[in-house]
Amino acid sequence: MRRLPFATIDVFTTRVLEGNSLAVLPDAQGLTDAEMLAIAREFNLPETTFVIRRDEATERAKGIRSRIFTTREEMPFAGHPTLGTAAVLRSLGAGDEVSLELNVGTVPVRFSERDHLPFGEMTQLDPTFGAVHDRGRVAETLGVPVGELDPEVPIQTVSTGNPVAIVPFLRLATLQQWTPDWGRMERYLRGTDARFFYAICPETVDPEADLHARMPFWIGDDPATGSAAGPAAAWMVRNGRAPSGSTVEIEQGLEVHRRSRISARVDRTGGQLTNVRVGGHFVPVSRGELTLP
Repeated sequence: MRRLPFATIDVFTTRVLEGNSLAVLPDAQGLTDAEMLAIAREFNLPETTFVIRRDEATERAKGIRSRIFTTREEMPFAGHPTLGTAAVLRSLGAGDEVSLELNVGTVPVRFSERDHLPFGEMTQLDPTFGAVHDRGRVAETLGVPVGELDPEVPIQTVSTGNPVAIVPFLRLATLQQWTPDWGRMERYLRGTDARFFYAICPETVDPEADLHARMPFWIGDDPATGSAAGPAAAWMVRNGRAPSGSTVEIEQGLEVHRRSRISARVDRTGGQLTNVRVGGHFVPVSRGELTLP
């Protein structure tokens, strides 16, 4: 029998049982793709990550190899699994700077203290801006009146490894009461360059937050989407809604009772947007061992 240690961790929160949950297998050497997907389904969390350790020289040059699985597929990049995996490796002695080699490339995560609690911040890939979506079609797809979407800024696909269409709502009440239909959204998204919608609003529940956000996918609302927070901050800087280098505080997960807080900041250098940093707190939840044949 194979015995594989695991840890679970709640990411983008300071309180256990909030934020976005993650399972991490810090020594997944020898597992097949099919086994990884089956283990992700066993945990039945938004994502499960598998760390494949290599020799020290390779890890210094490329980072620690990590793969991210949902219960449905492997993801090339996702935010809370990146931060959570690095946090688990830090707890196992990897230090305060952990670089992960993901399918999109190497993503460094740096740890510090904020508000007297450990805080991790990843540097994502530079943002790419894709298609601008028709506001009327998006409103119809989302099932909201077109007047509830901000007409002053574009609905646009932005990616730092996971392409999302940024959809600006005008009113918090509308965003909170929205009932997403994933099947209808998925049919629309298949014909675009985006994989998901990331709905944001400048009205917030917490007055210290800058955005309220929701990101539906096939199992419901994502409690916290770090891979969309970077694109959202880049979208805000590009469209004059946030200054270069300023921290954008994003609240998410309230609709599914998993309150999360994501910090994101992006620099504008000339006409280029670079240095996308997305961070948050995290809380360890459990440790255990899987027994496999």
